[in-house]
Amino acid sequence: MAVNDDLIVWEDRYSVGVPFIDDQHKHLVQMTNELYLACFQDSVVAKQYFMRVIHNALDYIKIHFSTEEQLMAKIVYPDLPSHKKDHEDFVHQILMNAKEFEDGSYKAPAVLAKYLKDWIVTHIAITDKKYYYYIRSLKTRSSAGG
Repeated sequence: MAVNDDLIVWEDRYSVGVPFIDDQHKHLVQMTNELYLACFQDSVVAKQYFMRVIHNALDYIKIHFSTEEQLMAKIVYPDLPSHKKDHEDFVHQILMNAKEFEDGSYKAPAVLAKYLKDWIVTHIAITDKKYYYYIRSLKTRSSAGG
């Protein structure tokens, strides 16, 4: 499989219909692709880049998850507790991966890149899409009632 085949290309199916959330998701896609490409660099470059990406990703993810959870609270999204748990599990997985890397696992960057790719495909395209449909149903009810 060629490197380009493993990169994530933003598609409409990832859109949740909220432009600022989609922009944040696009940034996560970019970070994931950069991390994946760094896995093909020499070990010193990959190690430095990996730790920088981990720190940047965690900072960015905290902002993104907070933004997303605030939106869900505002619309009284019924699956917010479950969604929030998914976010917590995600952060935990990244922290575990960073620790494994610090403990000497040189497979950690590739494992994390795959995990992030899988997360984007499943969480953004499926789980986040559920609140997109919920928002649409609210708009439909609002239009019908008003």
